[in-house]
Amino acid sequence: MPTLLMCIDAPMQSWGTRSRFASRDTATEPTKSGIVGLLAAALGIPQGADEEIRKLANLRMAVRVDREGVLESDFHTVQNVPNTEGKNHRTAVTQRFYLADALFLVALESEDEQFLRQLLNALHRPHWPLYFGRKAFPPARPIPTQGLPSEDQPVTAQPLEDALRTHPWLENQPHMRSRQHNHRQDTHPTWLRTVVDADPFALDVELRHDFPLSFNPRQRSYASRAVQVGHVPLTPEMISSPAA
Repeated sequence: MPTLLMCIDAPMQSWGTRSRFASRDTATEPTKSGIVGLLAAALGIPQGADEEIRKLANLRMAVRVDREGVLESDFHTVQNVPNTEGKNHRTAVTQRFYLADALFLVALESEDEQFLRQLLNALHRPHWPLYFGRKAFPPARPIPTQGLPSEDQPVTAQPLEDALRTHPWLENQPHMRSRQHNHRQDTHPTWLRTVVDADPFALDVELRHDFPLSFNPRQRSYASRAVQVGHVPLTPEMISSPAA
């Protein structure tokens, strides 16, 4: 089935899964709800359009970690916070986590190639500004990436798993690429972590509670999805191809 390939690259990213009150967490890779929210913003889908949100969520998704990020945190102050009785307003300090210097390849698979191309056009000309978890975290480069060297479209005919194994490495930092060029891949291969949507009845699956059912601010709701965490080797062919 056709696959849409996306480059998620920014100095800072945040993909919250259990954010509550004064502590705002982040996952170590893009979440399904985060990617769906990104696509919804590109398409101009309002928060209350549950049917359209679920259509996006039903796309099969995979993430390849081309550069693991570093977990960082900062502090924000929130003024005029009331207590449970609505009185005694105060200033609260919140701790917020984010990923620094992370890089991901995100693949979305669907039988409907026309729908994937609609998403591609929206990413090129988004209806609303795009960011990775917080408005202060915009993309560092265009989100639609390129397919294999023989292709000129971010929508590839490759199945999702094949794209993870063969798509050129997205790393664009010269010192990182130089290090891998000099690395002995035959004796000590480098492995890239992957997180792939899976059949919930398959073996070795993990549950992630990030499948969006509604983004309605008054009643946000999520379901669990099954994923398989694995690794693919960083091959010389992936390294030698230029980063998109």
